[in-house]
Amino acid sequence: MYELLFWRYLDEIYLNNQEVYEALLEKKEVEGLEILPIQLILNRISSVFSEWEKVDENSWQNNTGKGAFQVINTPQSIKIDCYGTEGKTMNKLVDLLEEFKCPLYDPQVPERYDEMSD
Repeated sequence: MYELLFWRYLDEIYLNNQEVYEALLEKKEVEGLEILPIQLILNRISSVFSEWEKVDENSWQNNTGKGAFQVINTPQSIKIDCYGTEGKTMNKLVDLLEEFKCPLYDPQVPERYDEMSD
């Protein structure tokens, strides 16, 4: 499994990304993060991955190729667990969340890919 995690900071706030990640995994509310339009994001994922089989409310499986993913959310975050998913599919998910101004935090590295990490 490969994890992708996304959240958006409030203006003028930037926290320790690893600590934010750990708090969000425990489904804690993190002061300094925005509330996300979760349903809009899920609808957008459904639209972009409409050719994939929707296994349940928050899981998609590619029946014509590799991979599956599950979306787990809190009001402040979107976590996507990827199972055998190709890099180009993960990039598509990253781009999709960028539309909502939610940059990727990659806990495997660990690094957050936003303007503050330069």
